[in-house]
Amino acid sequence: MLSKADPRVPNVWRDWLSDSGSLTERLLDLSRGDLKVRVLRQNLEVPRFSERQLLDLSDRRRAMVREVILYGSGKPWVFARSILPLPTLTGRLKKLRQLSDQPLGELLFNDPTMRREPVQYACFDSGNKTLPSSALSAGKENWGRRSVFKLDNKPLLVAEVFLTDFNPYN
Repeated sequence: MLSKADPRVPNVWRDWLSDSGSLTERLLDLSRGDLKVRVLRQNLEVPRFSERQLLDLSDRRRAMVREVILYGSGKPWVFARSILPLPTLTGRLKKLRQLSDQPLGELLFNDPTMRREPVQYACFDSGNKTLPSSALSAGKENWGRRSVFKLDNKPLLVAEVFLTDFNPYN
C-alpha cells in the first residue's frame, strides 16, 4: 500500500484517491444520476489476511464479504469490496445485511456516527489475483484505495478500485 504523497501515485489519480467525501455521490454527479450497482457476490467467509489485520479480526473469524461493480452511464467504473464483521451487523446496523443493489457509500456518508480512518492506496495490474479477472484489463494499471469506517464505533472495511472504463476526466 502506498501513501497519497508517494511519487508513484499519478497526479491524475490523487484527487480521486484522496477525496474524503462520498465516492458514490461523486460518481452520481459525474454520471448525471445514472449510477447502478451490480452485486457480484455477498457471502459469509473469512476475509483475507490484510483485511483481518485492519479490522483486528482473528484468523478464523468470518465476516460478510460483498463485492460489487458500480456502473456509471452504463460502463463499469469501480470494483468495490466491503468487509463487514458480524459484530458490526448487529443492532441498528443489522440493515447492512440487506443492501441488495443499494450503494454502501450512501448509507455510510448519511450516518451521523460515521468516522473514517486513514486511506491506503494501491495499484493493481491484470496479474493481480485479489480482484476478479473481469475487472482488470491486460497491460493496464488500476488504482484503488481502502479504508476502515466506523459506525457506532463498529468497524467495516471498504476497498474501491477504479476500472479501465473509468476516466478521471470524464
